[in-house]
Amino acid sequence: MVKNNNKVKSTNDLDLKDRLVAINRVTKVTKGGRAFTFAAIVVVGDEKGVVGVGLGKANEVTAAIAKGVEAAKKNLIKVPVHKGTIPHEQEAKFGGSRVILRPASEGTGVKAGGAMRAVLESVGITDVLAKSKGSSNPHNLVKATLAALGEMRSPADVARNRGISMEQVFNG
Repeated sequence: MVKNNNKVKSTNDLDLKDRLVAINRVTKVTKGGRAFTFAAIVVVGDEKGVVGVGLGKANEVTAAIAKGVEAAKKNLIKVPVHKGTIPHEQEAKFGGSRVILRPASEGTGVKAGGAMRAVLESVGITDVLAKSKGSSNPHNLVKATLAALGEMRSPADVARNRGISMEQVFNG
């Protein structure tokens, strides 16, 4: 799962943009008829390495989206973005969804499906190869993508942990 060392503490200085991933209409059958509510999955990010996801539920779509944005702002994580792509290959699972993220050369673009694309673009990744396997449920897909991004380590972190220079990290 997502490590706690890359949590973002303050949202005051961030310029966050929100993206709607999915809206789900939920019907509850009661004695008086059908009661409709809405669930919205929202991703927020500053396109500079910070991203968060939230789920909002309400009787109206706009209220559900607003709640989702507030929930997403409460669990932001910092993702290392290296030259517009991710620093290394990463896999993650959440529920029945499994995602595979691979770094891509400049000009490749974001090769990812719907729910994954929203998360990756909100982070600010411009070039990445992504594959989802298993369930295509947007809830699980977004959380699996966030888990994969949360496990990313920057080259500087790797060099610091191993006690070697940045050049040695890239050259082996």
